[in-house]
Amino acid sequence: MRALLQRVSAARVCVSGEEVGRIDAGLLVFVCAMKGDADAQARALASKLSRLRIFSDAAGKMNRSIHDAGGRVLAVSQFTLAADTRRGTRPGFSDAAPPDDGRRLFDLFVSELTALGVAVETGRFGAEMQVSLTNDGPVTIWLEV
Repeated sequence: MRALLQRVSAARVCVSGEEVGRIDAGLLVFVCAMKGDADAQARALASKLSRLRIFSDAAGKMNRSIHDAGGRVLAVSQFTLAADTRRGTRPGFSDAAPPDDGRRLFDLFVSELTALGVAVETGRFGAEMQVSLTNDGPVTIWLEV
């Protein structure tokens, strides 16, 4: 699985003008299940994200996890993270998991994060979404498990 994390001071996601998820300080996480991913990858991604020390401590060093910082996660499914741009000018997405697998693995990722004590909001799987954020830092990190 792949994820693009952005440390934010605020983020929200809307579908057809309706707000479906919002957080204040925390992480906006774009998530993509890849072809061949299984439950183990969803669990590993949730575990890694919950422990990743990317929030500043009192000395200004990135030394605190989402738990330590008391932040929340806004998780948004995004199959375009599977884009293959090596040839031509039109990305290919054949490395993304099929939609049913992608939804199941995204839901498992969210469930695992919640079980690890992280407060999670989500977008709507498969929907056209409008995502707004205020990047904090900026801090943007790519994770792949």
